[in-house]
Amino acid sequence: MIIYNVTTNIHESVHEQWLNWMQQKHIPEILATGKFSSARIVKVLIEEEMGGTTYSVQYTTDSKETLEKYYQEDAPSFREEGQRLFGDKMLAFRTELELISEH
Repeated sequence: MIIYNVTTNIHESVHEQWLNWMQQKHIPEILATGKFSSARIVKVLIEEEMGGTTYSVQYTTDSKETLEKYYQEDAPSFREEGQRLFGDKMLAFRTELELISEH
């Protein structure tokens, strides 16, 4: 199993708008691509020097190949929408994780 993790720091001035957009529109649309089986959004509890609030959104998929298809077919338009809506009020970075075991 592969976890596609997107960590985002969001400025307080757009925090509520961003969180609503993520929960009501963005995450459901990403799941609707059929490339991910689940998603969860978690708040990072460490305070950042730059301020804002940081979240990690973790999307679960079956393989690296499926994730690559997402990158090619879907990611550009999703990233463009986030940039258009929130611009420099949002800073995101992405990490790919492979689940080794659960206990």
